[in-house]
Amino acid sequence: VQLQASGGGLVQAGGSLRLSCAASGRPLGTYTTAWFRQTPGKEREFVAAIRWTDASTYYASSVKGRFTISRERAENTVYLQMNSLKPEDAAVYYCAAGPNLIVSSIGSAKNYGYWGQGTLVTVSS
Repeated sequence: VQLQASGGGLVQAGGSLRLSCAASGRPLGTYTTAWFRQTPGKEREFVAAIRWTDASTYYASSVKGRFTISRERAENTVYLQMNSLKPEDAAVYYCAAGPNLIVSSIGSAKNYGYWGQGTLVTVSS
């Protein structure tokens, strides 16, 4: 599976962005896909995930209610709609794909075998 992330950019605090992660190589129908983010000197942080089998979604507490993860089967693409952005949301955002994970494993980057290249989100205050 190859993942191509896009949609990052510069936005003012309170604004919105939508990230996309297009997959190629095989359908994501049995995968879990997720977004992680990373800032310099810090570990990669879980943001949100969706299981393609049943569209169950999971969010980090820091983004719940502001971010929405979704998937489009026909396009083999996962999206992250980010609203009410805060300066602390600024990071490089990575999409990832892994097997159909159990809930307790979804938030750990080590469980995802496929990664996109990252897209930079900058939030100005």
